[in-house]
Amino acid sequence: MQEILMLDPIFVSRLWGGERIKEHFGYQIQDSNIGECWAISAHKNGDCKIKNGLLKGNTLSSVYSEHRELFGNSKDPVFPLLTKIIDASDDLSIQVHPDDEFAKEVENDLGKTECWYIIDCNDDARIVYGHNAGTREELNQMLDNGEWESLMNSIPIKPGDFFYVPAGTVHAICKGTLILETQQSSDTTYRIYDYDRVDENGIKRQLHFDKAKSVISVDKTEKSPNPTTFVQENCVRTVYVASEFFTVEKWIIDGPFNMESSNYKLFSVLNGTGTINGSEISKGDHFILTSAASSIELDGNLELIVSFV
Repeated sequence: MQEILMLDPIFVSRLWGGERIKEHFGYQIQDSNIGECWAISAHKNGDCKIKNGLLKGNTLSSVYSEHRELFGNSKDPVFPLLTKIIDASDDLSIQVHPDDEFAKEVENDLGKTECWYIIDCNDDARIVYGHNAGTREELNQMLDNGEWESLMNSIPIKPGDFFYVPAGTVHAICKGTLILETQQSSDTTYRIYDYDRVDENGIKRQLHFDKAKSVISVDKTEKSPNPTTFVQENCVRTVYVASEFFTVEKWIIDGPFNMESSNYKLFSVLNGTGTINGSEISKGDHFILTSAASSIELDGNLELIVSFV
């Protein structure tokens, strides 16, 4: 069985995209205004292909469907996670995502709880994270009146920050920000406000006001739980979140590091070069270490984001 599935990322142009993904990771892509790199994805709207080994050329969704033993014989009907790199050279829309129950009933999709690791950002960069309404009635009134400045909670960010964004959280990634996003495998987003922008044809993007009102939480959203750091031989592991949807960690490797592995894990290389189980890896690589591997053997100087169910 194949231990490592190296993924070919899918690059998506967006109205608010730019050149930062290409420049930061050195990807050889010609398109401009790249807003998203779907780095590890089996979603129908961006299904990555395997680029190594016996399964080369197959989509991740087909490998998950036909070789469930590589994923610990997972009972999830679809591959449950999705890793993106997002370049916001302009503000993203103010938006919200539904939970599983609403999304399955209305959109035939998973809900979308996500989290953000800030790779890089401008000195004055901020995000919208949560809102200031105290009740459902106050929330709806402020939405109906377009009181965006007073409603939205805007906070400053810096590289290395991490935010957990449960479904129902009003949020927006703002300009000057490069992030790695780990999320449920969903592409359902409800735009609340898009700054009255128009596309190249002079058309405003669709808003989803009524659906958004139905799913916005009025509970106060707190920043992600405090990270926990473990120092092991040649590895500093920081656990950012361990929720019902995913666990997300950062590993900083300096030399050989070995550990047992009981299930598949998703890796994104943020910096450095090295090897994993004998395969060379470097900055910008994204891959899955499958359940065929009983151990993880890393070596080199590496900064990795690791996620798993």
